[in-house]
Amino acid sequence: MREGSEGGRRIPYWVEGTTPAQVARRMKVTIPARASDLRAAYQRGFQDDGVLLAFTLPKADTKAFIHKLAPESPLLHRNAPVTTGKGQSPTTPFAHLGLKEPGTLADVTEGPVCTACEGDLNWLNIAVHPVDAQHDQVYLTGAV
Repeated sequence: MREGSEGGRRIPYWVEGTTPAQVARRMKVTIPARASDLRAAYQRGFQDDGVLLAFTLPKADTKAFIHKLAPESPLLHRNAPVTTGKGQSPTTPFAHLGLKEPGTLADVTEGPVCTACEGDLNWLNIAVHPVDAQHDQVYLTGAV
């Protein structure tokens, strides 16, 4: 993402006051009723804007949530963290929400939900990491 300015602000920047409900609407996702610890962010970018949504979900609900998203292909499971080299960081980091990056975690199931989404959503990815024996952390990231 290139840096620029918009109304005196440097791009990219985080839009303050963004709610999980707002981000879910942009992602065209329904937040499950039993989701807890909802966190969301909207990052205004030079070309695309980034959207983040994260929540904790009972394991019993995770499979149904993923099924409703209807991923284009099966999600992949990886046992080890992703190593990308030095100095690289995601353009829409979950650290902004006080969470670890899914790529830094082991035992993650992830993949694209849609690579050419409809409407103003350009793409949407999911990552799921077990929090404990009963809960998963769900990470959704996309571009609008």
